Amino acid sequence: MIPLRDALEVARGTGQDHTPHSFGYRARTRDLFKRDFRKHGPIKLSTYLRSYHVGDIVDIKANAAEQKGMPHKFYHGRTGVVFGVQPRAVQVIVYKTVGNRKIEKRVNVRIEHVKHSKCRDDFLNRVKANAAKRLEAKEKGEKVNLKRQPAQPREAYVVSTKKNAPQTLAPVPYDTNY
Repeated sequence: MIPLRDALEVARGTGQDHTPHSFGYRARTRDLFKRDFRKHGPIKLSTYLRSYHVGDIVDIKANAAEQKGMPHKFYHGRTGVVFGVQPRAVQVIVYKTVGNRKIEKRVNVRIEHVKHSKCRDDFLNRVKANAAKRLEAKEKGEKVNLKRQPAQPREAYVVSTKKNAPQTLAPVPYDTNY
């Protein structure tokens, strides 16, 4: 015999099972694909004026203002390499971890949903700076260390007490305010 309360919950459909029962292509993407704060409205023209070439590294970020050519939610936020360019889309290679291996996935994405990645900017700037340092050292006939160094401890220094008399610090005496 089922207690009355449990029978009512079963009838209303408010039991303990809160798992989603919709498994569509865009299931559970309400927050994932929403536009950023104060970034709603039409897509900017600069999005369409960017040029992509084979070998470019791009970040995939779905733009909900354009539903055509939208990537699957798995690829949102992933970085890949362009291997094909079409008039309104690019083909991107993304690596997906399945079990203990990485599978190369080839995704067709419209240009509204990709942007050039900045992941190599620091590296390329460092390469240029190192080339300049190497050339300068070669002209001077010196050896140069091109490795990045961690932040070093501060240099030692002497504090003058001429106009800076030492102060004795002590805790404030405890006072009850009742």
